[in-house]
Amino acid sequence: MRMGDRDAVRRKTGGGKGAEDRPRIWMGYGKLVKHFRELTGLKQTELADAIGYSVEQVASIEQGRRPAKIAFTEATERVLNAGGALRVLQEDVDLARLPLFFQDFAVIEAEAVSHFSYDPLLIPGLLQTEGYARALISGHCPPRSDEIIERHVEARLDRQRLLTREPSTALCFVIGEAALRNAIGGADVMRAAFRRILEVGDLRNVEVQVMPIAGEVHPGLDGPMVFLETMEHQHVGYIESQEVGVVITDPAVVSAFGLRCGKLRSRALNVAESARLIEQLAGEQ
Repeated sequence: MRMGDRDAVRRKTGGGKGAEDRPRIWMGYGKLVKHFRELTGLKQTELADAIGYSVEQVASIEQGRRPAKIAFTEATERVLNAGGALRVLQEDVDLARLPLFFQDFAVIEAEAVSHFSYDPLLIPGLLQTEGYARALISGHCPPRSDEIIERHVEARLDRQRLLTREPSTALCFVIGEAALRNAIGGADVMRAAFRRILEVGDLRNVEVQVMPIAGEVHPGLDGPMVFLETMEHQHVGYIESQEVGVVITDPAVVSAFGLRCGKLRSRALNVAESARLIEQLAGEQ
């Protein structure tokens, strides 16, 4: 799905009851599964046996209570001879697991050829471990249901396929030192988080830098930001705060984002220095 398929700039909030309802695309997908199942004369138990899933899982997907994963879709397509009708919905089914305010950006991010992010207070989502992500998402205000927490944790981890996909995306992360010293989830969670950052930082297409707490003025003091280049070589900015996400395509504004990215990278510790600091912090936990 191309960025042009959606509005170039859209603002969405994640608050309110409607944002926590089950996505309509899951309900529509489930109705199609039921439709094709009934056309073939199969009962839920028979479909479950044929594709290797439990009856409860099949029922949940048909009722839109949980999203289908690609393995379910492929198996169901084969057994029900759905002609690709389920497969073409898979991208939207996956996307709907993300918070509503983030979905427009996620579409663009998934196809980026380069990705720069600056995060002063949190380890970026693409680098988070399951434990770190779960601690953050579980601490949401107002509280979320277990179902929503699981959905968002799974979706956040699935985004990390961007790190190792082919063709590869060039990624640079500048993380504020304060983000690394903020013990989200406790010492064990942070040790695993540090190991994860170091492992990802060893990938050829990834660079991780730390912005030290130095008391100096720098372009990151206004908050987090992301700067992307699309496959069409268009530059896009993204900012997010308090569950409001804004995709930015205005050339003048995006140009300023690019300038700030360069300044942030020059002010941050280099890759080797950053790795040493993260190793030091891991040893302190």
